[in-house]
Amino acid sequence: MPSLLSSALIGAVASARSMTPMATIAAARLAKRETPGELFLLDRPLFKYGALAMGVGELAGDKMKTAPDRTVFLGLLARVMSAGIAGAALAPQGQEKTGAALAVATAVPLAYLTLAKRKEAMARIGQTKSGLIEDALVVAAGAAVVALATRG
Repeated sequence: MPSLLSSALIGAVASARSMTPMATIAAARLAKRETPGELFLLDRPLFKYGALAMGVGELAGDKMKTAPDRTVFLGLLARVMSAGIAGAALAPQGQEKTGAALAVATAVPLAYLTLAKRKEAMARIGQTKSGLIEDALVVAAGAAVVALATRG
């Protein structure tokens, strides 16, 4: 994948599901795939399995009526952290900081857009259906970005 495109794309994934970028990279590492950039934390078992668990938990929690909007402070903070870690890992070696910054710069503003679109979908088809459709699209996009950006 060209240069920093994968970092920007994983930032877009983080805009809709904050834990999916780290969960997809953790899954790739379990499959013995190598990231182009340095991988911070996710090679440690606690973080690797924690990222997977948090990714699954977020998919389930998103369907709850009490789930907060992705644009609340903690939601944006989670996106910044996840996008930054994933963006750095998917950037070319030596460009990790730029990849992290690009992923964050993509994730935060897109979080507002993806929330607006999700609310429109919720009004039409409900919270659970819209969430499941969004899950399928975001998880597939995250898996595709990571698969194309890693080597094994």
